Amino acid sequence: MDGGVLVTGLGAVSCVGSGVDALWRGMRAARSAPVRVPDPLARMDHPHMYLVPEAEVPAGPEEPAGPPPGRASRLAVEAAREAVADAGLTGLAGVDPRRVAVAVSSGMGDSDLHERRRAGGPAGPDRWAPVFPVASAVGAWLGAQGANTCLSNACAASGYALSLAADLIRSGEADVVVAGGSEAYSRVGLACFNRLGAIDPERCRPFAADRRGTVFGEGAAVLVLESAEHARRRGAKTVYARLAGTGWSCDAHHATAPEPGGAQIERAMREALREAGALPGPGTATGPGALPGPGTAGAAGAGRLGFVVPHGTGTELNDVVEVRTLSAVLGEAAPLTPLYSLKALLGHTGGAAGAFAALAAALVLHHGTLPPNVPVGALDPECEAPLPTEPTPVTAPYGLVNAYAFGGNNVSLVLQGAAA
Repeated sequence: MDGGVLVTGLGAVSCVGSGVDALWRGMRAARSAPVRVPDPLARMDHPHMYLVPEAEVPAGPEEPAGPPPGRASRLAVEAAREAVADAGLTGLAGVDPRRVAVAVSSGMGDSDLHERRRAGGPAGPDRWAPVFPVASAVGAWLGAQGANTCLSNACAASGYALSLAADLIRSGEADVVVAGGSEAYSRVGLACFNRLGAIDPERCRPFAADRRGTVFGEGAAVLVLESAEHARRRGAKTVYARLAGTGWSCDAHHATAPEPGGAQIERAMREALREAGALPGPGTATGPGALPGPGTAGAAGAGRLGFVVPHGTGTELNDVVEVRTLSAVLGEAAPLTPLYSLKALLGHTGGAAGAFAALAAALVLHHGTLPPNVPVGALDPECEAPLPTEPTPVTAPYGLVNAYAFGGNNVSLVLQGAAA
């Protein structure tokens, strides 16, 4: 893979507040809790989520000839606004807008507009509105004239968006891509997971012995990716990380359940790690089935994997399969490679989850510290994993991010520290 896909800007809105600084403070504090959704029509067993505080939800720009943007679009534009400003690209000054693309994903899109209308909510303009306009909302706000894509393959969507963004840059189709994901409360989405029996009655507790499902979260995470050459030419002030490797796969097994053997999520992880040149770490030993070790073919110039931001949703089979597969991929280094469970803090942000995980990994590499995990209680013996509850120094140059979805969609990303 070409080594020139850099992360030069970050933006986020989540249950811990608006802005990347608020997210980092929340990660370091390791405290959060879901709340009851303020929807009188949410007649379900567990109507709770990790909601963005109402004061942090922007009004958003209104389209003159059409309906106002839905909640997911408003969150996406707010996160993009911060990321673009952070990258020093506000107004695209000095940048060819034809070379700027957008890839922003969502699992449910602006479904809140339709749900309100069908439930007799406040009447809006009598005009059809698309359900998935989040990327176009960002592109219109920014004035980006390159490719504009909203991926919506469920909970892996924004991981795929980041991988697509890297491909656009590597292929020469774009110099800059504003990429990420956004998700907002959907009554239909939450009700469906309640009917599936997949919502934990307390909170999101990935890998815990007594976990009983996931708990969803709202928010948007946006990263500015650009070619190293473009960043150098314009004098980008900060490089948080390099997107060094990507891997996609599909289980082709079941509409909702992961394939129990984990063959395809293993394939995605291995492809991303090999593309990045990352080896299991922080130790030097590798076990049977692990990636090549020092001195073997493919290890030239490779660095160590310092941590993993897992998909880990709190659902029973998903957590077990992911931990078992990580053990197979990392070998003897698995117990030495800490995991950071972001969903225990933010909940499962659906189509934005992969982007949130990648943004968190970029922050960890930038600050050189893995924040404490939110304590989840005793771990399931079937998926015990190193989840440190104290801040942990990160000296190895790589972080692995996983995102999986209904339909068997899998994506793994490897980020490399900017100084590596």
